[in-house]
Amino acid sequence: MVYDPNIAILILIGGLLLLIFLRVPIVFSVGISTTLCLIYMGFGPAALIQHTIRGMSSFAMMAIPFFITMGALLSAGGVGKRLINLAGAMVGWMRGSLMQINIASSVVFSGISGSAAADVASVGSVVMPQMIAAGYKKDITGAISMSSAIMAVTKPPSHNMVIYATAAGGVSIGSLFLAGYIPTFLMCFALMIAAHIISIRGKYPKGDKFSLKRLIVEFGRSLFALTVIVIVVVGVIAGIFTATESAAIAVIYSLLISIHVYKGLKWREVWGVLGKAVNMLSMIMILIGVSAAFGFALTFLQVPQLLALWVSGMTDNPILILLMINLFLLFLGSIMDMAPLILITTPILLPMAVGAGMSPITFGVVMILNCGIGLITPPVGTVLFISSSVAKESSERLIKANLPFYACLIAVLLLITFVPALTTWLPSVFGT
Repeated sequence: MVYDPNIAILILIGGLLLLIFLRVPIVFSVGISTTLCLIYMGFGPAALIQHTIRGMSSFAMMAIPFFITMGALLSAGGVGKRLINLAGAMVGWMRGSLMQINIASSVVFSGISGSAAADVASVGSVVMPQMIAAGYKKDITGAISMSSAIMAVTKPPSHNMVIYATAAGGVSIGSLFLAGYIPTFLMCFALMIAAHIISIRGKYPKGDKFSLKRLIVEFGRSLFALTVIVIVVVGVIAGIFTATESAAIAVIYSLLISIHVYKGLKWREVWGVLGKAVNMLSMIMILIGVSAAFGFALTFLQVPQLLALWVSGMTDNPILILLMINLFLLFLGSIMDMAPLILITTPILLPMAVGAGMSPITFGVVMILNCGIGLITPPVGTVLFISSSVAKESSERLIKANLPFYACLIAVLLLITFVPALTTWLPSVFGT
């Protein structure tokens, strides 16, 4: 069948944007635009089904259900409070102690949950009421909670890294895990500095004096939970397990310690926790499937090559190209959910980034951080709305209070964009 490629691209991308604008759920937006495009090009329904199933049947993709289940079990098992106590022992002596505890708790908990939404819901529901009761303003409380939660998307076991690795094809999940550590700690330090300045201006008090004994005690109480990180990260990096195998082992381990060690979960409650995890997984896996079909159509129509030619016609300066990619991702991140954004834009933007001299590993971290910032940016800021609900403060006031923290996150984003060693050094050291 003869077709006009320009019309096919208009149906595929224009249809997707129109449906998103009309507030059609993203799964249906991607599925409908892809189906109409494939029909116009002369493909039968079998092509859509084949590519959808192929997108969900990757062995590496199986790690995602396990990581999400692991986080759900540990959250239900009461691990969050122990990790918050550990964070309090580490940084509770600093000016604005509860703000610093909020940030440190997010660093620790992000290595368990791998989800910004889970972080702000779990850590925030414990720390935010304490902050408000201690005299911290609600808008500052919600702002620091949602900004620090973003560290969960760049720190292992972020399931979004697995999604990117699959969409990019041939990118090592172990390398991505390692690449996320330095950016995560840069965000942590930047947010802590901003929180310290705000605490001085707001005259927020210091906490108790630092106690090595308390730190050792809290570390011991959290040791079983922290071991999950060792199982996942060390197992993958050392080549002992694949990401999928390590995630499966971590699920079993998380179940046992949640029930028998921390005793925050009972056997009869496990099915309820698994049910919630399945609800989340079903949405993610369907998105992955239809996005794979969408990616096939993009590739078939050579959209990445056409976009690269268009951009190169505007400028051949790699700095400007990388800035344009960041602005594009920041904009899309504010109107789209994270998983479909990664799946849809990776085949388009990765060749451009590589052409501008950026490695696929660095681009993966840059993309994920851009998408993470989108989670706290209106109009579709999932983490923003969760934080607003927990803090009982309007999202408009949270956005205004969050301006210094936005600046911190953007500064780190620019650093990792233009200083590749921040993301490539650790993978090169471990030879992943």
